Amino acid sequence: MKILIVGGVAGGATAAARIRRNTEEAEIILFEKGAYISYAVFCLKKKIGGVIEERERLFVQTPEAFGKRFNIDVRTHSEVTAIDRSMKKVTVRTAEGKIYTESYDKLLLSPGASPVRPPLKGIDSKGIFTLRNVNDTDRIKQYLNEKQVRRAVIVGGGFIGLEMAENLVHAGVEVSVVEMADQVMGPIDYSMASLVHEHLTQKGVKLYLSQAVEAFEQTDAGLDVAFKSDTRLQVDMVILSIGVRAETRLASEAGLKLGEMKGIYVDEYLQTSDKDIYAVGDAIEFPHPVTGKPWLNFLAGPANRQARIVADNLVFGNQVKYEGSIGTSIAKVFDLTVASTGLPAKRLKQMGIDYLSSTTHSASHAGYYPGALQMAIKITYSPKDGKLYGAQVVGCDGVDKRIDEFALVIKQGGTVYDLTRLEHAYAPPFSSAKDPVAIAGYVAGNILSGKMTPLYWRELRDADLSRVTLVDVRTQDEFELGAIPGAVNLPLDELREHLDEIPQDKPVWVYCGVGLRGYLASNILKGNGFKDVRNLIGGLKTYQSAVTPVCLPMETCPPQTEKEAACVCPAEDKPVAEVIKVNACGVQCPGPILKLKKGMGSLQPGQCLEVSATDAGFPRDAESWCRTTGNRFLSKTEENGVYRVRIEKAKSVTEAAPNVVRGGKGKTFILFSDDLDKTLATFVLANGAAATGEKVTIFFTFWGLNAIKKEQKPQVKKDFFGKMFGMMLPSDSRKLKLSKMNMGGIGSKMMRHIMKQKGVDSLESLRQQAIDNGVEFIACQMSMDVMGVKREELLDCVSIGGVATYMERAGEANMNLFI
Repeated sequence: MKILIVGGVAGGATAAARIRRNTEEAEIILFEKGAYISYAVFCLKKKIGGVIEERERLFVQTPEAFGKRFNIDVRTHSEVTAIDRSMKKVTVRTAEGKIYTESYDKLLLSPGASPVRPPLKGIDSKGIFTLRNVNDTDRIKQYLNEKQVRRAVIVGGGFIGLEMAENLVHAGVEVSVVEMADQVMGPIDYSMASLVHEHLTQKGVKLYLSQAVEAFEQTDAGLDVAFKSDTRLQVDMVILSIGVRAETRLASEAGLKLGEMKGIYVDEYLQTSDKDIYAVGDAIEFPHPVTGKPWLNFLAGPANRQARIVADNLVFGNQVKYEGSIGTSIAKVFDLTVASTGLPAKRLKQMGIDYLSSTTHSASHAGYYPGALQMAIKITYSPKDGKLYGAQVVGCDGVDKRIDEFALVIKQGGTVYDLTRLEHAYAPPFSSAKDPVAIAGYVAGNILSGKMTPLYWRELRDADLSRVTLVDVRTQDEFELGAIPGAVNLPLDELREHLDEIPQDKPVWVYCGVGLRGYLASNILKGNGFKDVRNLIGGLKTYQSAVTPVCLPMETCPPQTEKEAACVCPAEDKPVAEVIKVNACGVQCPGPILKLKKGMGSLQPGQCLEVSATDAGFPRDAESWCRTTGNRFLSKTEENGVYRVRIEKAKSVTEAAPNVVRGGKGKTFILFSDDLDKTLATFVLANGAAATGEKVTIFFTFWGLNAIKKEQKPQVKKDFFGKMFGMMLPSDSRKLKLSKMNMGGIGSKMMRHIMKQKGVDSLESLRQQAIDNGVEFIACQMSMDVMGVKREELLDCVSIGGVATYMERAGEANMNLFI
């Protein structure tokens, strides 16, 4: 049997090798119009940026080595120009212009796709390139070296365009990305793309979204790029990354059937409308496994899968069926990894398919283990049975593993419930006991069961908030660093004590940082008679990222709030004699801010502090902290998921901006309870207040005294009642119980375990932070006398006082809380 193969990259070369492994009898001829076969298309960009230094590493096989190993007649520089189906012959043209014919028994088409070059004025100007093959790479690399390119424009913000942007930046080029849509990365939804927008901007890439290129003009200075909006850019190079088009000319001229999407039609055996001709790769269209509708899929993975199947069918007859591809893709964009599989929400909406979605933010592995980095996950699924439609993941670490798990479930027709049944290998350096994939499934299950009613960011953005009650259930210190306008702050741990402050005649919308505390708050509200309660999906992290406008590089974004208007704009990093460094990586909010405050306390005016954190929201919180305290925010940088900010300690109050928002006179807290959760809330709030430089006092009375007992207490003499109280009361803070769901002590142990797993400081650590931050601890003398507590049993830093002492502190404060 004589088999001809047209196209020698992914699909063609793989099929040729598989055919030979199946049989030694077949005569195989492989035609490739270029000079190379079986090369790594997606690594071409890395060669330009210098990531891959050796050109030869791009090639999986040379034509000579491939031909010898598999006994295949490899003919490069040979373009198949026509197919005579009746005579079963193809016409071939060589690089030298020689034309000849070759007969076949079976023919396999793998022509691939070609880059789109729109018919714009000046499109053929020197310095305008596409990137699709090795020759393109060589031309771009040569131009970069010879012309000393300083500025480049990439037209198109897809996966290839953004990877190209990264590699040009690595090559020392100033890069602008122009995209007609309002977002980059078309296969993902806007809320996820907004995370990429922020990262690109941090890396110095200029974004021109919702902009269309109208023309190019060659000038003495280089290239003039004209937009339809009348914007013009002067650059040295242009890379067209608008997309690709299936190469169907050969098939169409041969009379082969094309499908609805104008790709080569194939059946489930990858056979075209001619029984002796098969096709694979970018040029074919095939029904999507989820929708059943034909689509074009320009990915190397499916092409190789198709090649293996078609090789078996060519040799053994039509025995193996192709199941289709759901379009699983991944790209590295500087420090971010962006991945997508299945159908995003916007495509489901376009197709009229009902869906639900949920967004979660999880750490790549256990938060307490060094190097844990956040990732955002969005999944789409059926509102009827939870069938998984699609998934998108954006993060710095662990993205590839998770997207493959989502793809497996989608490909097998699974549901969100299957995500919770996946068995993950767990160890702190690699994952959490609850893997991010499982968490995504749990959240989706809660929405489907009605346990949580979702509120999406667009609904909140477009809502008339006068018709609802918007509740921020984060801690007070988090709220003061920035919140959604119109929200009231009722921290989760205090929510039950303030239910009477929430109107029951209006819908209640709750939100927190990433959605977890909002879910817990919605449960509390529903359990206490509130009927219409919704939780913001993805929390403030998703909302702020999605609603923050991407301004054109020549514009300045208007401040969103009065607080932002008072911001002292970040200054360029300036040389300093010494930079004091603080590591807050792996610590959750408000931990990084507390470490920042403590570090600033050790500095002299004019000195600089650098804080590193893995919380993506930390730079924004640090800027807010500076606005509150009057210190100078110098710079922020990001590398491999670690965010670094530099702050200069103010030399005097007058250095602060005139509009700086300053704190009050102080805060006082009365801790009456010895419940673990309420005690935690007290220290978190106290630390948050202390971080802003305010005077903070905690007055420990009655049961609250148990929170400040020493673990190792000296022997003290007590009367009968003192001994009785000592037997019945917790001996120290580690014995405190939960106010709800304590379950005989199991609840408090579970709470401490979860806090440790999530990287949240323990009660004892928060207490020590309060001491280090200068929070004043006062124990009530009367309570100590009644309960038989001796001074020697309390922490050494505690002072003893009575009602008069507390009233003095309260009179000096502008806020007093009883807990």
